[in-house]
Amino acid sequence: MRKSLIAFLRKLKEILVNTFHQYNKRLPYIITLLLALFIVVGGVNLFIELTDTLTTDTLAEYDRVITDYVISYRDPLLTKYFRFVTEVGDLYGYIVVFGIVVIIAGIIYKRWGYVSRIAFVLIMASVSNVILKRFVDRARPGIEHLVSVETLSYPSGHAMSAMAFYGFVMFLFYRFKMNHFLKFLIIFLLGILILSIGLSRIYLGVHFPSDVVGGYLAGFIWVVFCVLVFDIIEIFRRDPST
Repeated sequence: MRKSLIAFLRKLKEILVNTFHQYNKRLPYIITLLLALFIVVGGVNLFIELTDTLTTDTLAEYDRVITDYVISYRDPLLTKYFRFVTEVGDLYGYIVVFGIVVIIAGIIYKRWGYVSRIAFVLIMASVSNVILKRFVDRARPGIEHLVSVETLSYPSGHAMSAMAFYGFVMFLFYRFKMNHFLKFLIIFLLGILILSIGLSRIYLGVHFPSDVVGGYLAGFIWVVFCVLVFDIIEIFRRDPST
């Protein structure tokens, strides 16, 4: 993505020079940042449009059928697994995983900027989830809850934060220079973890499947936006022609 951004900035710079002859050299970066903001706003609008289907009978039927299918597999062993997974997608789980990321990204690879970026992504995803929950104001499913919950239902905070946090960690590991097999294994396991956290919320009876899908969508929007913005900021520090 960074190479594509550099190519785009070079082209934009060329167009601005030919058009205005004299211009602020930072203007291409500012325009690109505004385009990134436009992308995330457009993504949020798409997300809001999708929430309009929450009250339809068709979606309600899909939610019911999928939920009934998932909870039909309830047994003590799976319940322990999904309770553990849902804790990994909660506050204390993120504290532990963030500590591991600090060791790997900060201490081993000396990329402390990555640590601050991960923290920013998680905080912004959590804050925006609270705002979205209040905006939609959807109640939790009326079935048995295997864990206690206090907040509203849509979108799933666990699914949204998992996609944003672990999705961004996957992206950073993709950039690390390390053994290819180990890199693939870590990315694969993080992908399984993201899916498991979302599935756990349905299994435990605290979310509709559409809550989880909405959370994944919102979290993915954050990942794409943050990757784009962080790359632009990094490129901003130097002339893209270098």
